[in-house]
Amino acid sequence: MCWTGRMMLGTFSILLVLVQAAAGCDFGPFPYRATGIVCRMTKPAALLLNQETAQVIQAAFKNANFPNITGERSVRLLGRMAYGLTNIQVNDLSIERSEVELKEDNAIHIAIKNVTALFKGTLTYGYAGAWFLQLFHSVDFEIESSIDLQLSTKLTCQKDQVVPDASDCYLTFHKLTLHLQGDKQPGWLKQLFTDFISFTLKLVLKREVCKEINAVAQTLTNFILDLAANFVRDKDIIVDISLASDPVIKASYIESHHKGLVLYGNNSSVLSDSIFSPSLLTESRMLYFWFSEHSLSSLASAAFLDGRLVLNLTGEKLQELFEMEDTEVQQKAVQMIFQGTSYNDSVAKVWSLTQPQISLQPEGAVVRSLVAVEVTILPSGEEPLVALYMEKEIMVTIQATYAEKKLILQPVDSSTEIKVFKCTADPSGKDPSIQSFLQNMILVAGIPEVTSSIGSALTSLMNSKRLDLFDIINPEIITRKGYVIVQLDFGFPSHLLLKFFEKSL
Repeated sequence: MCWTGRMMLGTFSILLVLVQAAAGCDFGPFPYRATGIVCRMTKPAALLLNQETAQVIQAAFKNANFPNITGERSVRLLGRMAYGLTNIQVNDLSIERSEVELKEDNAIHIAIKNVTALFKGTLTYGYAGAWFLQLFHSVDFEIESSIDLQLSTKLTCQKDQVVPDASDCYLTFHKLTLHLQGDKQPGWLKQLFTDFISFTLKLVLKREVCKEINAVAQTLTNFILDLAANFVRDKDIIVDISLASDPVIKASYIESHHKGLVLYGNNSSVLSDSIFSPSLLTESRMLYFWFSEHSLSSLASAAFLDGRLVLNLTGEKLQELFEMEDTEVQQKAVQMIFQGTSYNDSVAKVWSLTQPQISLQPEGAVVRSLVAVEVTILPSGEEPLVALYMEKEIMVTIQATYAEKKLILQPVDSSTEIKVFKCTADPSGKDPSIQSFLQNMILVAGIPEVTSSIGSALTSLMNSKRLDLFDIINPEIITRKGYVIVQLDFGFPSHLLLKFFEKSL
C-alpha cells in the first residue's frame, strides 16, 4: 500500500495499505482476538516498490504547478528593484537514488538523494519608485538545482482509516544556480538576482513540495484503500478490512491486522477468538497474507446464501463426467440412467444443500457439505424428466496452489455417504451396478470437476480485480490448523500507478 514537486510517494502509499495507523483508534487490551486477516510486507518488498515508482516520480515532478515568485529589494545607488519569476516549469529531472527505512517509532523514513532538475521560466524586473512601480525588462531564465529530500511520515488512525502526516519534510539544497538568457557567465544582473531570489526560491520550493507530498499521499492512500476494499467485495458479499489492531512496524517488515468479517445482507460474522500471533509469519518472502478459518468459512457461507454454489453440466462436460472409463458396467449404467437420450439433451445440476463447513488442517482445507445431484433429460417434444436425484454427505480435503495466474484447487482425499437416492432406471434403489457406478463417478470425476469449476470461477473473479496484472513469483499456500498463509514474491506493475497518477493531475 517522498519526492519533490507534486511527487508520488510510491513506496509510502503502498505501505499505507498495509499499515492502518496507530493513534486515534481504541482496539482494547486484546486486539489480536478480533483479527481475521493479516498482511505483512518485508523490507525487500518496500525497496522494490521504491525502485519501481521512478517513472511516477518523474511524471509527478514534471507536471508540478509552481506559483509565481515576486519580491522587491532596496539596492544601493539603484533605489528599489522589483522582480517576478513566472511560468516556472521543470525539465530534465533525474534521481540518483532513494532509500526507505522502517522505524519502530511508527514512521516510514524516506531519503531521496541528489534530485537534479532544471527549472525554466521568465524573469521580469525593473525599478520601484515611491509613487509607481515599473517592470519593463523580461528575460528567460534557467535554474540548475540539486536537492536532497528527507521525509518522516507518521501514521494516524481516524474512524478505522489510515491518515498520513508527511509534515516532517526537509529539503537540502546542494546547488541552486540561476542563468539568464542562456548566459552561463557571471554578470552583475545574474549576481544581483541570484542574491535576491535564491533564499525566497528555496522557501517556495520547500513549501510547495511538502504541501504536494501531503496531498498526493492522502489521494493515493484513499485510492489504494478503495482498490483494496473493491478487491474483497463482489456484488452483495463484502469483507470488512477495517482495522482490528495497531500496526506492527519493525526494521525488517511492516504488518497490519484487519477484522476480515464477512457481510452479506443482514448477516455479519463475528470473530472474538482469533489465534493469530506475529510469530506465525516469517520474513523470508516479500509479502504474506494470513487468513483465519473463520473468515474463509464465512465467505463460503455467504456464497451459499447468495446461490453461488451451483454447477450445471451439459454436452461434452456431461459426457466426460459419465464416461470416465469405458467398461461394460459403465455403459449399462449410463444407458439405464439416460434412457438413450443424447448428452446434448440432458443437464446435470450439482448444488450444496447446506452451508459448507471448512476446517483448515495441515493436510489442506477440509470441506463438509450436503450436496444434491440431479440429472434431467429433455426428450424432444416431451416434458423434462428427472432421471436421477441424489443427496450425499461429502467430505473432501482440498489443497490450493497458484500457478500461471490461475488458482488450482486439487482434491487429495474425499468420501461420500448417500442420504437420498432416486432413479427412474432403479426405482427400488437396489441395483448395485448403478449405485457402484455413481459412487465411483462422484469420487473420481464429480468432485474434481466441481473443485476445478470453483477454482476457475475464483480465478476469473480475482483477475477481474486486476490480480493478473501483477507478477506473482513462487507463491505458496500453506494450511495449518485454524488458518492459511499465502506467501510470495512479486513484481509491481508500476505502469498502473503511473496511469492512475497521470489521470489525477
